[in-house]
Amino acid sequence: MANFRDLAHYFRPYWSAVIFSIATSSLFEILDLAVPYAIGQTLNVLSGQPIDNILQQLLGGLAATTGIPASRGLTLAVLLGLIFLVTVVRAPIQPWISHWYHWEIPLRARRDHSIRSVAKILKLPIEFYDENNPGRIAGRVARGLSNHTWTYPEIAGELVPKLFRIVGIFVVILLIEWRIALLFLASFIFILAFTLRGLKHLIRKEESLDRYMENTESRTSEIITNIKTVKAFATEAAELKRQRQRFDRELNVVINRVHRGYVTLFTWQRFVIQICVFLILALTLWATVRGEISLGHFVTTLTISSMAYAELEPISGLAEVFARRYSSMLRYHEFMQLPDGQDTVELEQPAAVKHYEFTGKVHFDHVSFGYAADRPVLQDISLLIEPKQTIALVGRSGSGKSTLVKLLFRYFDPQQGRILIDGQDTRQLDVTGYRRRLAIVHQEVDVFNGTLLDNLTYGNPKATFAEVEEACQIARVDEFVRVLPQGYRTIVGERGVRLSGGQRQRLGIARALLMHPDVLVFDEATSSLDYESERSIQLAMRSILGTRTTIIIAHRLSTVREADQIVVLDQGRIVEVGSHTELLNQGGIYHRLHQLQETGELLA
Repeated sequence: MANFRDLAHYFRPYWSAVIFSIATSSLFEILDLAVPYAIGQTLNVLSGQPIDNILQQLLGGLAATTGIPASRGLTLAVLLGLIFLVTVVRAPIQPWISHWYHWEIPLRARRDHSIRSVAKILKLPIEFYDENNPGRIAGRVARGLSNHTWTYPEIAGELVPKLFRIVGIFVVILLIEWRIALLFLASFIFILAFTLRGLKHLIRKEESLDRYMENTESRTSEIITNIKTVKAFATEAAELKRQRQRFDRELNVVINRVHRGYVTLFTWQRFVIQICVFLILALTLWATVRGEISLGHFVTTLTISSMAYAELEPISGLAEVFARRYSSMLRYHEFMQLPDGQDTVELEQPAAVKHYEFTGKVHFDHVSFGYAADRPVLQDISLLIEPKQTIALVGRSGSGKSTLVKLLFRYFDPQQGRILIDGQDTRQLDVTGYRRRLAIVHQEVDVFNGTLLDNLTYGNPKATFAEVEEACQIARVDEFVRVLPQGYRTIVGERGVRLSGGQRQRLGIARALLMHPDVLVFDEATSSLDYESERSIQLAMRSILGTRTTIIIAHRLSTVREADQIVVLDQGRIVEVGSHTELLNQGGIYHRLHQLQETGELLA
């Protein structure tokens, strides 16, 4: 569970620069107090009242060193020089010594944590993305990084230095009149405690609001992703109404619960501050009238105490901003603390990838697996695939076909049994080197926003153009490359929107072939295509069969007729194995599925 400590550790690599920037900013804030002190002492000089002992000693030492006799003029010159140093000389120095770091540190941290966030996204298990919307994930990461970046300059450059200034003011008042100092200290402790208690209550409301906002953003992301479906079903008005209701509820919570809470809190805070300012004024005036403090000390005390109480409002404003951002920053750290997938590899300093060469002999040896312990998906699967053999996996939806492939790719490990390739347990192999000997063509081929060539060579950037052309010829990509405006250099758009479904599938096949895999998997590669596109994909697949171990998952049985062996799964078990003709003659599940697709009727 994330907590405040995680927020501090966000900047851990920059601790030395953090300490330096906070210390210099705090020092400059304390130096500001020299101005009202010097003005107070100036009033004492002008009114003929004695100046402080420390200033008298300084003037005495200066007179002894320079030979200039101590006088009223020297005193005023020293006080004026002090004001000049604190204001004019400091002005061009402060931005580079303190302000520079207030932005350099969070900007560098954002870069580093953006990289870590991408690494976390790459390390999370596959099932995380089955359960979480991409818009929700991206929103949580973006808000967390942004809020950390904007919060640091406010906390390190303003809030903490202002608190040091208040401490410095307390010390100065304590040296002048201890009773006023105690009143000042008590009032500040009361106001800060009152404010923090109110903010703690409001932070809980902010956390609920942040989760609600994530849900709203997630739905907006879904609308964008599924915009074709929204328009096809003419539900634009319904979606807008649903989102309007969400935004209305969100606004109601923000205004009537969160914002009203902040305004109420700061109303009481300002009222108490003004009472304290009045009490300080009355007590300081009383001490001055009684002759306990000089006129200069009266002005100094009143000025710096007013400065301190004036700081409470920006401090409260900064605390409010921090409270509003706190929950989103915590949720970012909760995301970063999610457990990595079991197939995680080191990304920051990757070890040398082991290079394997397999014949393609795959053995599922009594494999059992379930996503939940009480719901097995695969039960005692034993299957031997010989090198360069083509195996087809068929069965009803949910029978475990795709799960078997996920185990082969080591997205998960079997809970019982083992998977062997060329007699080696896949769990003992380097996962990166192992996966580079496999390739898969999914039902929905993932296409990145770049050129066609970039997508073709995604898995093998070192592939030569001759290899690209050969793979494209086998996958029949060359048939549509000719009509693209810039050929292989054509931008295909995000998710390949400028390509048809059949073209994306053929791109996926060519991309897989460029990996030169020992085992090639087609996962429902033709299930969503029209007949002509399906036929093109089948011709491409036919030219591949026999060149490497091939596993075909398909609902359309026309895709698997030429497989060496067809494996029928039902409820996580292998129930039939044989060729197309042999399985038809058995009259079992495969025969019923075949009859269903041939006649369109469900047979008993």
